[in-house]
Amino acid sequence: MSAYKLLLSLHGLLGLVALVTFWLAGLSKKGSPLHKGAGKVYLLAMVPLLAGALPLAIRILVYKSQTGGIFLLYLLVIVTTSVWTSWRAIRDKRDWARFTGPVYRVLSWLNLVSGLSVLLMGLFWAQGSQVIFVAFSLVGLLGGFGMLRFARQPPASPRWWMQEHLGAMIGNGVATHIAFLSIGLPRVLPMLAGPALHNFAWLAPLAMAVLARIWLGRKYLPTAPPKVRTQAQTA
Repeated sequence: MSAYKLLLSLHGLLGLVALVTFWLAGLSKKGSPLHKGAGKVYLLAMVPLLAGALPLAIRILVYKSQTGGIFLLYLLVIVTTSVWTSWRAIRDKRDWARFTGPVYRVLSWLNLVSGLSVLLMGLFWAQGSQVIFVAFSLVGLLGGFGMLRFARQPPASPRWWMQEHLGAMIGNGVATHIAFLSIGLPRVLPMLAGPALHNFAWLAPLAMAVLARIWLGRKYLPTAPPKVRTQAQTA
């Protein structure tokens, strides 16, 4: 087996581990040992997965497709950002200044620059998948802008870290499910492969992420403090 095929096999195995542990963490009670343990395994799987994705993306850029390679490098930026943010939001939940330090600010600018590059590529250069390029460019553009804005002043809510963690884990989920639907599923069920699955694999997780963010925000991030009942009301 060549080094390239070995790297692909390892990449697929790590992707399977990430998919399983993502749902274990997502379906378990927040803060429970299972939630924490599955989340740690997920992040530990994502680190070597992202490291291995870099040479794969460069190989595609050099030998197969410039637009495809650039887009994969862009995905590497936004997924690295979500993995780092989901981890550091927990570690630095009592230290906003440390959370928004140099790494956070570098990642925010990388998201902005790479998102703008992919947007321009989708509008003026790409010969296919323009809708996917343009749609995903907004992740980096809006995400990078939001990160820079968040880093300007301390947040008012003490649960800022929960908002950052949830948003980042939703981003991780998008990446994990895109990989499964676009790479893993066609290998298991080749009859499903085709343009329809290709577009569904890239756009459906993105749409579901928006809905998940709204639902989880309402569940775990109340916008108003609970009302305090007076003695008259309790009498």
